[in-house]
Amino acid sequence: MGLGYPCVMLAALLPNLWFFAAAGAVTYVADWYLHQKDSYLIDRLSKVRAGLAIRFLLRQLLLVLLLAREGLADQPVFYAAVACFLLFYGLQAPQGALATLIRLRRTMPVVTRNIDLNAVRVPDAPPRALLSRSAEKMLHLDVPAMAGVIVAVATGRNVIGYAGVAATLALGLLYTLALVPYLRRKRRAPAAGAALKAVGSWLREYQPTVALYFSGSDDSAYQVNMWLETMEQIDGRPIVIMRERTLVKKLQPTSVPILCVPGGQHLMAMDLSSIRVTLYPANVGKNIHMLRVPTMKHVFIGHGDSDKLASVNPFSKVYDEVWTAGQAGRDRYALADVGVRDEDIVEVGRPQLAPIRTSTGAPGNPIPTILYAPTWEGWDNNPGNTSLLLAGENILRRLLDAPRPVRVIYKPHPFTGLVNKKAKAVDERLRKMVAAANAERATDPRWAKEIAAAQSSQAAARAELDRVEARIARLAATGRKGGDEAEESRVSLADPHRLAEIKRLRAEWNDAYWRSIGWWEHTAVTGAEPTLYDCFNEADGMVSDISSVVSDFIASGKPYAVTDSAELGADEFKRQNTAVRAAVILSNSAAELEELLAAVADPAADLLAGERMRLKRYLLGPDEPTSIERFNAAVRALTARAEARNNGVAQRLAGQRIGELDQEADGAGAEPVGAALDTVAEKGAGKGTEKGAEEATVAG
Repeated sequence: MGLGYPCVMLAALLPNLWFFAAAGAVTYVADWYLHQKDSYLIDRLSKVRAGLAIRFLLRQLLLVLLLAREGLADQPVFYAAVACFLLFYGLQAPQGALATLIRLRRTMPVVTRNIDLNAVRVPDAPPRALLSRSAEKMLHLDVPAMAGVIVAVATGRNVIGYAGVAATLALGLLYTLALVPYLRRKRRAPAAGAALKAVGSWLREYQPTVALYFSGSDDSAYQVNMWLETMEQIDGRPIVIMRERTLVKKLQPTSVPILCVPGGQHLMAMDLSSIRVTLYPANVGKNIHMLRVPTMKHVFIGHGDSDKLASVNPFSKVYDEVWTAGQAGRDRYALADVGVRDEDIVEVGRPQLAPIRTSTGAPGNPIPTILYAPTWEGWDNNPGNTSLLLAGENILRRLLDAPRPVRVIYKPHPFTGLVNKKAKAVDERLRKMVAAANAERATDPRWAKEIAAAQSSQAAARAELDRVEARIARLAATGRKGGDEAEESRVSLADPHRLAEIKRLRAEWNDAYWRSIGWWEHTAVTGAEPTLYDCFNEADGMVSDISSVVSDFIASGKPYAVTDSAELGADEFKRQNTAVRAAVILSNSAAELEELLAAVADPAADLLAGERMRLKRYLLGPDEPTSIERFNAAVRALTARAEARNNGVAQRLAGQRIGELDQEADGAGAEPVGAALDTVAEKGAGKGTEKGAEEATVAG
């Protein structure tokens, strides 16, 4: 991109037709490539006034300059080219306006999953080819004119240039006209009022009682995904309420109704009076749109249990209750003294940890597997947040070069590099180290026999992976290919059989994934699958940082190490961070790793096993009753509190109204309303009949 446009300009000034053609082709390919990769450079170019339309216009103007420099300014092909580009740009406005209008009229005020919207008609979306990257496609229709004019100049056959000009204008016109039918009323999504009315009708029918409310950035979908399975098992009628459209497509398949309401005014106008408990996984500004509703109780549940400052955020005092995993969470708030009262804290365990298998003592493979799962650098970029920057390469190098061989699974946090680009650079170096170590092990004679013996089984596992992935993709696609969010809201209704099959296939996929990787083979896990908990189950030990990853791993009972990246010293590090009290503490040199490797290889050398069991109970609560049972008990108790509050308010309001009526009756010289109601109620009760009870009820 950087070289192509200057070369096009130089070729036009020289002039050199074939140099112009070659450099112009480079710029077309560069533009196409950058858009395919969704490169950040596209956005940067737009901000410095070198956007997509300007780049295409510049190339066309330089072609006109080339023609003038070639002495063709008085030739018909010159005028044809100029007229073509003017008319073509005249078509840009209606085409862009139509595409934008269609998108706007296909955008509903809500995005839903597992909610029946049959009360309104949601038509199929326009073909994806028409609207996806429509501006880029329209601009590229200048290729026939550009190519035709260049060939015409080279050959002297103007007819080729005219044909190219005609093709560009015809294609541009056809593309614009192809959009027109999708403006018709029957092609539009329902109006905002109709869609909101349909959602309101569904809410009145479904009467949700427990809501999970979430708002966050595009990278934060994992924070709500981790609670979906818990919501499926909750006592009551659950619903997930979200605020960002882009996050809906990142949710895992679930049977829980999903209601995404981007507009605060729309959410606050909805009738959510049936909800008694609302759960909040994150402290964000948009929480205020639900916190304002007094008829429900509000609970902060977070998205992990750790010793980070986020676990004792002072904002937490706005909630009616704060639910923690165990006693440790309660003690953190007491120590932090941020305004959260002890009586408002409820210990519910961590229902998400049910899939984590507990340790059996010995490694599951001929050599131990060590998971290195560093957290990200954090918003404040504190050196103590992540081990990546100061210790990451030392940790991985010592694991890969350990005297007693181990297998390494490297799984970085998905936010890695979001704030500090140095962390991203280290992450890339670690991935290369894993790949290099794998290549070296593959050529090492010590592993040759195992590698040869496992080739057929690994190939079969990879084939099974492909089969399962294809099956999951077919089941996950709830609508036709190319449907937009409005159409998907219409068709994505919960299917218990489909969801059960997806869960079964995911288990099969996970099993096949680990079988496709040799027990000696290092790997870097950078996608959503396999999950962190799948990596826990595969590992015999872990190295990590202060984060909820450590607290969750403690549920396995396996040995672990935590890096003191801020170099506080082992004693102070343990004093400040509860979750590391049963860990091997690593300095930035990672010299202490041998203690962890010894504990993993031989249970007799595991001196911290007893301390880990005690810490597990302190952090996560008891094993019995189960966490989901405690969680549901907390939901029921808080639901009762919400009901009691609402009944009390209703009684007080009723009493106030009767008092106002008594004052009006007294002013008019009539019998007080309260006394009249009491008299009628007593008569009705005295009759002892159904009719009497009815009269008393009517009087009330």
